Amino acid sequence: MTINRSNTQVWVAIGLLSVFFHTYLIFSGLIPSLVSRPLHLVAALPWIFLIPQTTFPREFRDMIWFCLAAIACIYLAVNESGLSDQYGFLEGYFQYFIGFVLITTVLEMARRTVGLPLPIVTSLFLLYGFFGHLIPGEFGHGGIPLGSYLGTLIITEGGLWGPLTGVSVSIISIFLIFGAVLNAGEAGRGFMNLAVASAGNLKGGAAKVSVISSALFGSISGSASANVASTGMVTLPTMRKLGYPKKVAGAVEAVASTGGQIMPPLMGAGAFIMVELTGIPYTEVILAASIPALLYFYTVWIGVNRYAELFNLRPIDASEQPSKLELAITVGFFFVPFAVLLWSMFSGYTPQFAAALATVVAMLLLFTGADARLHLKRGFTRLGEALTISGRQISMIASIILCASLIVGVLGITGLGVKITSLILSVSGDSLYLTLALTAVACLFLGMEVPTTAAYVICVSVAGPALIDRGLEPILVHLFVFWYALLSTITPPVCGGVFIAAGMVEENWLKVAVSAMAIGIGLYIIPIGMVTHPEIVNLNNWLYTLIFALKIALGITVSSYGLISQRRFFERFIFIIIGLLIITIK
Repeated sequence: MTINRSNTQVWVAIGLLSVFFHTYLIFSGLIPSLVSRPLHLVAALPWIFLIPQTTFPREFRDMIWFCLAAIACIYLAVNESGLSDQYGFLEGYFQYFIGFVLITTVLEMARRTVGLPLPIVTSLFLLYGFFGHLIPGEFGHGGIPLGSYLGTLIITEGGLWGPLTGVSVSIISIFLIFGAVLNAGEAGRGFMNLAVASAGNLKGGAAKVSVISSALFGSISGSASANVASTGMVTLPTMRKLGYPKKVAGAVEAVASTGGQIMPPLMGAGAFIMVELTGIPYTEVILAASIPALLYFYTVWIGVNRYAELFNLRPIDASEQPSKLELAITVGFFFVPFAVLLWSMFSGYTPQFAAALATVVAMLLLFTGADARLHLKRGFTRLGEALTISGRQISMIASIILCASLIVGVLGITGLGVKITSLILSVSGDSLYLTLALTAVACLFLGMEVPTTAAYVICVSVAGPALIDRGLEPILVHLFVFWYALLSTITPPVCGGVFIAAGMVEENWLKVAVSAMAIGIGLYIIPIGMVTHPEIVNLNNWLYTLIFALKIALGITVSSYGLISQRRFFERFIFIIIGLLIITIK
């Protein structure tokens, strides 16, 4: 999506309305879901349908589509009390038309935002709901009246307006606003300066700067692709300038950016959806995710060290590193809002309220800079940028989550999720590890087709109960599935993070992917370590947590040192097996 420069003020105003609406919801008390969630969709519509098009027919068509979709959403919000009395049954042709408009709109939004795969997958699920009664055997269903089927999806909290959309409305949106405000000011520069000062003078320093900056930025953005594109603009040219091989530079950025999505305290959208699906408090989720995330970045760090030894990768020159004064000043621009955020959450406030407070602080900091001078014009320019970025990102996440909500709705209405769970249990027999393997394969293939968040939601909906039936704790199951939903960012044949990084360094993507899988081997084996040693997730005994974390780190080190080397294939394979045995033997 691109914004026509001549209409910048219009898009700033639209972004302001979106930001105001989502912030207002936090302070307004209880608003019915069938009011707030349709209006959330209305706030996303302009960024999808009103972006200036190249031809008049397309502009006219999109304007009509925008108006119909907005009217449909407003109709639901205005008639919320009456619709709740219909108990999920549509009445009259107009309501059927509203349902048709909303479903096609959500599918089209997803297509324009993330491409065809997600709406195709969603359409197949919707068709199953319509025609599944024609399927013989246990995977058919008994048939659902059309009015009940569409009504459950459209006028209840069982489809489009389900819990996932609620998370998008009340939590994810405010954190997207927070991230956009941070990146519009000096905080982004602070991220990079901290990374350079921490690791720039080490062996393979430029690559390690990429690791640290991507971890910091990615925990906010929640998108591996956005992370590669943003931090990569700085780290990739630096690595290339210092003589890093293209495949290594691209791989480091892709792998480090992928890890940003599993890095607390924010973890993008995943942590908040996990809270909604498990009922576990947010603070417990991020604590459970912390040790595995640190192990992942330890893996990447070890991989960078190995490549630094093989290719004699130089550190960043001292003349290009920030001064202590510049570092201290710029780091404060993200440290202060982050401190407010964490203090508020651990003081008992809700995550969304804490994010709203931190966002206000970050907005105030937009009006000053590293020069410590108050600059109103610069501040309002930055604020305008933050508002437009917020509006675009909210619309993108809304498009993905609304589509995923339709899938979850169909799974619940038809009982398909229970049937797939039963199939996994029957195929895997009594073997926990076979169940895990089937789930991992499903996550990998689904992640190739749909965004990480959607892949996680779908996989945990159909495979999660099977893993829980095997005796695993819900938080462990959700973290396992969430991690493996990320596999497709660095694993061929469809690896979005690698594609972007390879394009930025102008290297063959397959070479980058091979190096990325070697550096990011922890993404494949740490989830196995989580299941084998759940102490690193439940944190009930810190001594056991430390012992098993060190054990997994040792296994990772052995695997990484064997894999990233000039040894023969058979020798590398032996090192990987030894590393896995260290991790999996109790």
